[in-house]
Amino acid sequence: MSERIVVVGAGVAGATAAQTLRREGFAGEIVLVGAEPDLPYRRPAVSKDLLAGTGTIERAALKPAAFWAESRIDLRPGVTAEAVDTDRATVRLATGETLGYDSLLLATGARARTLDTGSKRVHTLRGRGDIEALRAAVTTGGSLLIIGGGLIGCEVAATARGLGARVTLLNAGSELMDRVLPAPVSALLRRRHVEHGVRVENDVVTTDLVDADGGVTAVAADGRTWSAAAALVAIGSVPDTALAEAAGITVNDGIVVDHHHRTSAHNVFAAGDATTVYHPLRGAYERPQHWNSAMSAGAAAAMSILGLPAATAEVPWGWTDQHGRSLQFAGWLHPHNELIVDGDLDGGEFLVTALHQSIPVGAVAMARPRDLRATRTLIDAGRPYRTPAVPAP
Repeated sequence: MSERIVVVGAGVAGATAAQTLRREGFAGEIVLVGAEPDLPYRRPAVSKDLLAGTGTIERAALKPAAFWAESRIDLRPGVTAEAVDTDRATVRLATGETLGYDSLLLATGARARTLDTGSKRVHTLRGRGDIEALRAAVTTGGSLLIIGGGLIGCEVAATARGLGARVTLLNAGSELMDRVLPAPVSALLRRRHVEHGVRVENDVVTTDLVDADGGVTAVAADGRTWSAAAALVAIGSVPDTALAEAAGITVNDGIVVDHHHRTSAHNVFAAGDATTVYHPLRGAYERPQHWNSAMSAGAAAAMSILGLPAATAEVPWGWTDQHGRSLQFAGWLHPHNELIVDGDLDGGEFLVTALHQSIPVGAVAMARPRDLRATRTLIDAGRPYRTPAVPAP
């Protein structure tokens, strides 16, 4: 009997792993199980062109349907894995079928963090299945409350304004996207949102969302209220670890993996948003939450399954498109980092490098993609900053 590798989760981590297995010469059976009914797709499109209605799920697909068959990858969309038995090396599917495996990759991703409101006017946005209800609420109601000033909240604010809705964004922090942006760039982002008609309220701790007068009212800890036809809760994600936990695999705010993506169970690997890995330079476990990190992790996990050397974990990086402009960010930022600004923040063409003890640890750029790539290399190398940090193109 030929060897079988089962991949649970058909997001970018799982899909990339399946492709990598074939590309690296694995000749056995690959089964790729995904709970969503669609072909694997580019999830960053969800809060942008898919929500706006300017893109289609077909155009967002990672690969056309024929690719999976031609690659001899047994893709099973719309199928949920219900249980893993690590002693018997089996996965039980919701269809009733039980699959034996020689190696198993858990790429179960994450789900949106929610507020317990019970209101049908309160939405979350994580996948394609959330889009239609949110778009209908925005276009028919004409106004939207967004709870959360992170990447998803800010992107949806821009998209909803493009759809003509009145948007109020309530941010618990003092700056927008402050987990990945330094204060000057966060302030710039806030100004751009305000210029495009988004009402931004920082330092708002939302304690309740209640149905009122045919819409939704957000109540803050200090008693202030804001109302709209609908609300989006965009307060982060929760790793989907239920399958791993039930199987007795070690979990700690994510499926715990080593730097080879091995879990605590024999021949069980994990990758993507569901995982957490110890970062020696940071001195803590961290859960990757960016598209590019998940893609790299999927490829690295596949290499580990095959016993092949994998590239070391890359510096995390991502991007966001809001109000017609793109921001790229990389590395790890801290409020106390020294910042080196190259370019013109107000002019929309810049590179901001964050330093810790003279060593680059993070960067943010607009209209400078080449410079950001070069700075990522510096961050990865851990070399002290030298002026200029990035050579002129």
